[in-house]
Amino acid sequence: MTDVKISEFEMFALFEMTPDLVCIAGKDGFLKKVNPAVIDKLGYSETELFARPVASFIYPEDRDTTHRERMQLLKGKPLLNFQNRYVAKDGRIIWLEWTSIYSSDKEIVFAIAKDITVRKEIEKDIEDKYRKFKSLATHFKTSIEKDRKYLAVELHEELAQLAAVVKLDVDWVNTQEPALSELSKKRIEHALAVSDLLVNTIRRISFSISPNMLEDTGLNETLQWHCNEFAILNGIPCIFETRYNEADLTQEIKLDFFRICQESLNNVMDHAQASRVKISIEDKDRKIYLSIADDGTGFDAGQQKQTPGLTNISKLVASINARLTIHTAPGCGTRIEVVVPK
Repeated sequence: MTDVKISEFEMFALFEMTPDLVCIAGKDGFLKKVNPAVIDKLGYSETELFARPVASFIYPEDRDTTHRERMQLLKGKPLLNFQNRYVAKDGRIIWLEWTSIYSSDKEIVFAIAKDITVRKEIEKDIEDKYRKFKSLATHFKTSIEKDRKYLAVELHEELAQLAAVVKLDVDWVNTQEPALSELSKKRIEHALAVSDLLVNTIRRISFSISPNMLEDTGLNETLQWHCNEFAILNGIPCIFETRYNEADLTQEIKLDFFRICQESLNNVMDHAQASRVKISIEDKDRKIYLSIADDGTGFDAGQQKQTPGLTNISKLVASINARLTIHTAPGCGTRIEVVVPK
């Protein structure tokens, strides 16, 4: 037996014995040769497989995508790890992953495929569970925000108004009773100042619990107001910059972005000893980047224990399927970066 015949025999044996699906198809889209694995997997006889175009065995929803890839293959571009579905004779849907090459001189396609149906079913099961848990997480977040909103309204509409009424009554006594002693007048003036402080504190706490203006004026205006308020209360300049389209964010992401900024500014106030803070949101490479940076003391990320603030930020980031990166070092400030796909 010549070397050529031995080589052909070895190739034929490999073709027949491999558990992978091996096909040779013509440029016309009809199968010319298949190994036993194709027949066993799809359930069609060799005659049935050769009598119809290959496309007729493909799951209908995958035919257009497969056709486009086949056109590229016939132009000389190898097909690598391409996944599509086939319909077996008994109606089962089978996922196959193909690697194919086209021989232009012989006008044939040589293709080999692996059955990945079990893998795709596992992936689908994981995706279904993820969607289920994502839906539950969204439900709980919505429920929590609803409770926050109710509490904020009660604080703002009820408690703040009661404090305002007390202030009016004290002010009335101050104007209507000129014969009060100097000590009484001083106490009334003190009560008026405390009443103002109480009303403003209630409003600030109400905003912190649930920023109603987020729904009314949007994320940018809300964060700008929050930065200004932070600067006034803490004496730390807080700059807010944007280079993105707010319409690209869902209401859930807007709320979580606000909460992340809120937690970050609380961390700056409690730990950073910073003299400047900058919040920015920008659109870059089909992603939205949220950054909160300060020039404070920083910390060693490898040794720092997870604080409640960072834990809350991590949970918020995970809930919107974003990526969190913390850039920091002792004496070099801290920059928290959140990246979410558009």
